[in-house]
Amino acid sequence: MPIFNYVALDQRGNETKGTFEVASQNDAIGRVKDMGLFPVKIVEAAKEPAKGKGKNAPAAKATGKGAKKGVNINIKIPGMGSGVKPKVLTTFTRQLATLVDAGLPLLRGLRVLEKQEKSPALKEILGKLAVSIEGGSTFSEGLAQHPKVFNRLFVNMVKAGELGGVLEVVLKRLAEFSEKAQKIKGKVKAALFYPIAVMFVAIGILILLMVFVIPKFKEVFAGMGVQMPGFTLFVMAMSDMIVNNILMTMGILVVIVVAFLLFIKTKFGRLVWDRTQLKLPAVGPVISKVAISRFTRTLGTLVSSGVPILQALTIVKETSGNMVIANAVNKIHESVKEGETITAPLESSGVFPPMVCSMVDVGEQTGAMPEMLMRIADDYDEQVDNSVAAMTSLLEPIMIVFLAVIVGSIVIAMFLPLIAMINNLSGDDSGGKADK
Repeated sequence: MPIFNYVALDQRGNETKGTFEVASQNDAIGRVKDMGLFPVKIVEAAKEPAKGKGKNAPAAKATGKGAKKGVNINIKIPGMGSGVKPKVLTTFTRQLATLVDAGLPLLRGLRVLEKQEKSPALKEILGKLAVSIEGGSTFSEGLAQHPKVFNRLFVNMVKAGELGGVLEVVLKRLAEFSEKAQKIKGKVKAALFYPIAVMFVAIGILILLMVFVIPKFKEVFAGMGVQMPGFTLFVMAMSDMIVNNILMTMGILVVIVVAFLLFIKTKFGRLVWDRTQLKLPAVGPVISKVAISRFTRTLGTLVSSGVPILQALTIVKETSGNMVIANAVNKIHESVKEGETITAPLESSGVFPPMVCSMVDVGEQTGAMPEMLMRIADDYDEQVDNSVAAMTSLLEPIMIVFLAVIVGSIVIAMFLPLIAMINNLSGDDSGGKADK
C-alpha cells in the first residue's frame, strides 16, 4: 500500500507530523481525523518506506525551532507565488460567498465558477476541489491539499465557517481581508516606486558619465595641457577605475547583492533586516504600521470566525511578514498557552504602541476582542494612508536633490578646468593690454 506523510494540527494549534501506510489519500484523511487532529497537508511519500515507519508509526510532534524549519513567514496574501494572482483569488472568494449566500450548494457553486474561470491554474484547482468534495471530503480538507494557493489562514477560517454553519460569512470576511491587504500593499509599492525609479536613473546616469563622458573630457584636457583641480582629478581617477576594471566592478556589485539575498534568507539575517526596516527614517514608521495593521486584522478575522485563539496566534505568526512581529506573537502564544492574558506580553514586546495594548486590554475585559482588533486595524489603515502620503511628499524633493548633487558634482568637476583656463586667458589679455 502507498505511504502518506501528513501534517496536522491538534486542538491547541500545535503542528504534528507523521506517516501512514493506507490504501488512499481519503483513508489517510480519515485516520488523521480519528486521532482528533485537523489535517493540513497529506501527500504520498516515496515508494521506499523509511525504516521505523509503518502502519502505526507514531506522529512526530513538531515543536520549538524545528517546527518552523522551512516556513516562509513572508506569505501575506493567499495565492501569492502560486500561479494564481491574489486579485483573482479574491474575486473567486467573493463570488463563491455570493453563490453560497444565495442558497446554491457548495459543490454546484464550485462547478459554476470552474466553468467561467479564465485563470488556468485556478480552474484546475477548482476542478480538484469539486472532485474532493464529491469524494466525501469537506471544503476545508480540499483546500488544505493546495497550500501554495490557500494558506493556513484561508483553510482554518473556512473550517471554522463549516463548523459554525456560516461559510458564506467567513468567505466574505476572507475576501474583504484580502482586498484590504492588497490595497495597503499597493499603496506602499506606489509610494516606494518613485524613489526606487530615481535611484535607478541616478545609477544609470552615473555609469554613463563615468564610462563615456568623462574619458572624452580627459582626452580634451590632456591635449590642451590644462592644470586640473584636485576634485576633477579625483572624479577622473574614479572614472579610470570603473572603466579599467568594469568586469571586476560588476562582479563586486553582483557578489554584494547575492550575499545580501543569502543573508536575509537565514533566520538571523531576516531578523536583522526586518529590525532594520522598522528603524529606517521615513520608511520605518510606515512598515511598522502596516505590520501592526496586518497582525490585528488577521487575528481579529480569525477569532471572529471561530478559530481557537492559540491556533489563530500560530497562523498570525506565520503570516506576519516580519520576524520581529513574529517573535512578539510567539511570546503572546506561549503566554496564552499558560493561561495568561494577551495584554502583558503585548506590552513587554516593545513592538506595539501603548494605544494598541490599551485597546486590546479593553477588548479582553469586555469580551469584545475581535471588534476591538478590527477597530485597531481600521485605524492603522488610515494612519498608513497618511504616512504614505507624507513619506511620498518628503521623498520626492530628497531624491530630486540627491540626483542633482550626483550629476551636478560631476558636471562641476568637468567645468572647473575650463573655468580656470578662461580665467588664465583673461589674465593674459589684461597683462598684454597693460604692456601696450
